[in-house]
Formats: sequence, structure tokens, C-alpha cells
Amino acid sequence: MPVYILVIAAILLICISLSKISSKIGVPALLVFIFLGMLFGSDGIFKIQFDNFAFAEQICSISLIFIMFYGGFGTNWKRAKKIAAKSILLSTLGVIFTAAITGLFCFYILKFDFLESMLIGSVISSTDAASVFSILRSKRLNLKYNTASLLEVESGSNDPCAYMLTIIILALMSGKTSGIEILYMIFAQIVFGIAIGVAVAFLCSFMLNKIQIGNNGYGSILVFGMALISYAGSAVIGGNGYLSAYITGIILGNSQIPNKKSLVHFFDGLTGLMQILIFFLLGLVSFPSQMLSIILPALAIALFLTFVARPLSVFAILTPFKCPVKQQLLVSWSGLRGAASIVFAIMAVVSPAYLKNDVFHVAFFIVLFSISLQGTLIPFVAKCLDMIDSKDDVMKTFNDYTKEVPVQFIKLPITKNHRWANKQIRNIHLLPNTILALIIRDNKQLVPRGNTTLLEGDIAVLSGPSLEKEFTGHLTEVEIDSENEWLGMALSEIKFDPDKLVILIKRNNRVIIPSGKTVIKENDILIINKSQKIKKS
Repeated sequence: MPVYILVIAAILLICISLSKISSKIGVPALLVFIFLGMLFGSDGIFKIQFDNFAFAEQICSISLIFIMFYGGFGTNWKRAKKIAAKSILLSTLGVIFTAAITGLFCFYILKFDFLESMLIGSVISSTDAASVFSILRSKRLNLKYNTASLLEVESGSNDPCAYMLTIIILALMSGKTSGIEILYMIFAQIVFGIAIGVAVAFLCSFMLNKIQIGNNGYGSILVFGMALISYAGSAVIGGNGYLSAYITGIILGNSQIPNKKSLVHFFDGLTGLMQILIFFLLGLVSFPSQMLSIILPALAIALFLTFVARPLSVFAILTPFKCPVKQQLLVSWSGLRGAASIVFAIMAVVSPAYLKNDVFHVAFFIVLFSISLQGTLIPFVAKCLDMIDSKDDVMKTFNDYTKEVPVQFIKLPITKNHRWANKQIRNIHLLPNTILALIIRDNKQLVPRGNTTLLEGDIAVLSGPSLEKEFTGHLTEVEIDSENEWLGMALSEIKFDPDKLVILIKRNNRVIIPSGKTVIKENDILIINKSQKIKKS
């Protein structure tokens, strides 16, 4: 056992080291993880004998849950909703078109069996969120026309459709499924998948906001468990578990929930580990020596998919929206195939369906071709098409939660003889740059107003700027962009909910303690306190 642990630790360290090197030379890190797995595999230098496809399918399927969840959790819906219709159509109709066109190519040109042709088309029909996100982040590709958001939402949400197509084709190949059962399968996949995803997201948000979990890591464990429940709860009743996980992620990621910074750090690290695991394992389970027998048809499919099927699907969907041709060309080129395609191919291998062709290695080759060629050249293609936007920042399209606010909270008990006792807050003179942020009365938290009277036994919570990075309190963060309805308004003009109060504003690396006359400006970050019930100590 210690030897295996050392090997695993060494592989993780090598992967992390190589990812840094790959980013400098312009090669996608995920491609490096695959080649490292091949190096350790049966045909590699280290000769680790591993051909358990059933075990690999289970591990990779679990890994995909968190990759799908974080794909939604990290997407900034405020930026993405402008292109939501295009993205949803690309992730549904676009996947179906791509699968059908590629399948027909395999059937008519390569002379594969019809259902097996459609299976190959379905397996490789979705784009890879991990690959797309990795390239956009590492290369800081600021793209025009909200193209980054379009690619993020499409690649993050199209795996469920490809998964549904794959299991439908496999069911048809088994010959034991009727037309009515197929229709019900489609209905269950979509309806149950959406319903469970939404229900779990709101349940999780309710628990995070109403239960005093604290900042000790249990919140991350709760969300971790909810992501699993979202997938498994949907899959058990015939729904699309990956769709549920994605929907749960996108709702939670764009909700006001406490300790979001710790959640981002946790799932960012977890997803990184899952990506290393899934790509390394897929490389490990492959046999490069067997690719020689499929390299010609696989190359033909890869070229057709890249230069015909994907562009046809993209242009068919985006042209009615009058999208610029250069944007459509870049979206076509950015349709990277990735881990999901290989995982779905493994599902086909372990299924009862009889396969005449080596679907796994065909999909594996196509993914290698896509990541190495398309992934490496995305920055170059974007530049050639004049799609780089120097005025934008691609990081704004992700939910990056930076919650380290330099503010300190002080509890001040109001005793019988305290000078503030029985006074309204408007008549109390506070120190400069401080604000009365909260009142604790009878184990309840009250948001203070000007006409609120402090009573004996109250605990007044004051806040002010501090050099400390850590703070306590149930705070949410709102960033003001150019389209925010609060832009240009004074705080006194904004109708906040009764239980909310703006206690601090971050502006150009400065901390501002606001008053009613404070005017909201673009790029301000508002720190809002929300009252909640507290437990007795």
C-alpha cells in the first residue's frame, strides 16, 4: 500500500509540474495528462497493466459529476444570459446536428453499420468544458461579442445531451427497447434532470442561508454532498444526472450564499484533481499500439468533424441570430472534444451492445487530435480572425469570488448605564469611518435603521476598515457593472429589502464606509449584510 500511495503522489506532483510547463509553451495541460497516462500504461515505459474499462467508467463518471457541477458553478450568469438562447441551442440542437452529420459520414463514406455510426457521432458530439475553460483562463482570451461566455455555457452544458444520445443509441443497439420506451427515456432525461437540479439547488441554498454552518469547511461538504444527490437522485428515477448537476451548479454559483469564497477554493481544487484523474486514467486505459488499426478512419472522422460537421452545426444555429461570420468561425474552431467523449465511449464498450469497431480508441484519437490541434491554435485563430477584445476581461465571465474584505467587527454590549441606551441610532455619534452594522437582541439579528432604538441588553456590532484579511459575519458581495440598475443612484434612493444593509463599498482598492448620500459607481463592490437568526451559545 505505501508504494501505491507514493506512486499516486508522484503522479500528482508530475502532473502539476507539467501543467505549468505546458501553459508556457502553449500546449493544453489536459493533453499532457493524457500522454502521461499513456506513458505509465501497458504500452508505455512503466508498463502498468490496467484494462478494467468498467472500473475506469465508474471513476470517470463520478469525476464528470464535479466537472459538470463546477462548470455551472463557475459561470457568471449575469454575463451569460445575453447569449443564453444561442448557447442552449448549440448545446442541444447543435449536439444533435453534429452527431447526425458525423454519423451519416461514418455510414455512407466509411461504411460502418448505421447504429454504430450514430453511436460514434453521439459519443463525440459534445465539446469539453475543462479544455475550453483551461484555454480561456490560461491564455486570458478576451473575445469580442461575448464569445467567451457563449463557449463557456455551451461547453459546460452540452455533455448531458451527448450522454442522452449515447444511451438512446445503445438502447436501440440492444434491440430490447420499444419506441414508446425511447420517448419516455427522452422525457425522463430532460424533465427529471431539470426538476431535480432545480430542487436540489434551492434546497442547498436554503440550508446554507438558514443553518448556521460556519466557516469551518462543513459548508463545502454540504455542497459536495448536494452535487452527488443532484446527480444520483436524478439518475435513479431515469433523469439526466449530468444535466441535474450542471443546473444545480449554475443556480448555486449565481445565488447569494455565505462563505462562497471557501466554496470556490474547494471546488476549484477538487475539479482540478478530477481533471487530472480522469485524463490520466483515460491515458492509462488506452493502448496506443491498437490505434494503428483505426488511425485512418479515426483521422477521417476527426477532420470531417472539425472542418465540416461542427461548422455546419454552428452556422445553422448562429446565422439566424445574425452573428458575425468571424465569430461563427471561431466558435466552430473552439469545439474541442475531451474527457466526456472518451467516457461515453467507455460506456459503449462496457454495454451489452455488440460493436464491430474499436469505438473507444476511435474516440480517444479524435480527442487527442482535437485538443492538440484545435486547442493549441485557438489563440492564433482568434487573433487571425480579429476576435481579441483588448477592452474586456475574460475573467469577468467566471464567478470569481474574492471575499477578502479589510473590515473588522466589534461587539459592544449595551448596559443599563451605557450612554447609547434608549437612544435612536440617528442621535448617536459614531467614530469616523465606522458604522453600526448589526444589533443582536434576544438572540436575533436586526438590521439597524435611523429610527431604531438601542435597548439595555442589546449587543451593537460595529464595523470599520481593518488591516486584517479575515472577518466574520454573514455578508454577500455585489459587483456593479455598466448595466446594473443601481448605477448612479445614491444609497438612500435604492429600495433594499428590510433585512439588508450595505455596510461597505470597495472602490479602486479603497474601502468606503457608506452613508445615504454615497453614489454607486461602475465597478464598485458592495458588501451587504443580511440579518439571520442566531443560535444561543
